[in-house]
Amino acid sequence: MLAVVNEKTIALVTGANKGIGYEIAAGLGARGWSVGVGARDEQRREDAVAKLRAAGADAFGVPLDVTDDESVIAAVQLIEERAGRLDVLVNNAGVAGGWPEEPTTIDLETVRRLVETNVIGVIRVTNAMLPLLRRSAHPRIVNQSSHVGSLTLQTTPGVDLGGISGGYAPTKTYLNAVTIQYAKELSGTNILINNACPGYVATDLNGFSGTQTPEQGAAIAIRLATLPDDGPTGQLFDDNGVVPW
Repeated sequence: MLAVVNEKTIALVTGANKGIGYEIAAGLGARGWSVGVGARDEQRREDAVAKLRAAGADAFGVPLDVTDDESVIAAVQLIEERAGRLDVLVNNAGVAGGWPEEPTTIDLETVRRLVETNVIGVIRVTNAMLPLLRRSAHPRIVNQSSHVGSLTLQTTPGVDLGGISGGYAPTKTYLNAVTIQYAKELSGTNILINNACPGYVATDLNGFSGTQTPEQGAAIAIRLATLPDDGPTGQLFDDNGVVPW
C-alpha cells in the first residue's frame, strides 16, 4: 500500500466533511490525488469519504479535532503509516461567532473558542504536520482566511464586509499575521504557504446566506494547493488575485 500511495500526491484537508472543505477535497481528488478527509464527527467524515470514493476519488478518513493535541498527533501517525509524507496541507477547519458581533458586548468565551480553532488550531496542525511536509518534493500549505481579515479592506470607505465582527474577523487577521511569520521562517525551504479568501460562500457558518457555492469557494484553495515550485508564498489571494493585508 505504501508503495502505491507514494506515487500519488498526498493531501490533508481539515474540516473536509462538508461545505468548502469537502469541495476542496473533491477538487484535489479529481486530480488523482490521495486526499485525507479531516473531521471530528465520525459519521459525517465517513459519509464524506464514501461520497468522494463513489465519485472516483482516492479519499481516506482522518479523525481530527484541531483543538486537541492528542487528536492531531494521532492524525500525523495515521498519515505517516499510510503514506510516509504529506505533500499538501489545507487548514480549512474553522468556526464563526455571531454576526454582527460588537466587541463591547462580545462574550470572552466566544473569543477564546474562535481563537482556539481559527488560529491556534492552524498552528497546532501545521507544526505537527511539518515533519511530513518536509519529506515532500513540492510541499504546500494553504490556510483558509477571509476578506474580513484584511485590515486594508476593513478600513477602506465604501467597502461592505457585512458589519461589525468583534470575534471572527479578528481571528482571520491574526491568521494572516501568523502566515506571514511562517513564510518568513520557511523562506529558505521549498514549502510554499499562502492564505485563501473563498468569497461569500453559502455554508452553515453564515446560515447559508452566501452568494457563491462551496464549489466556487473551493477554487482558490485548490489553485494555491497546486502552485508550481516558483509560485508565490506568504500572500493572501482570492479568485481575482492578491488581496491586501
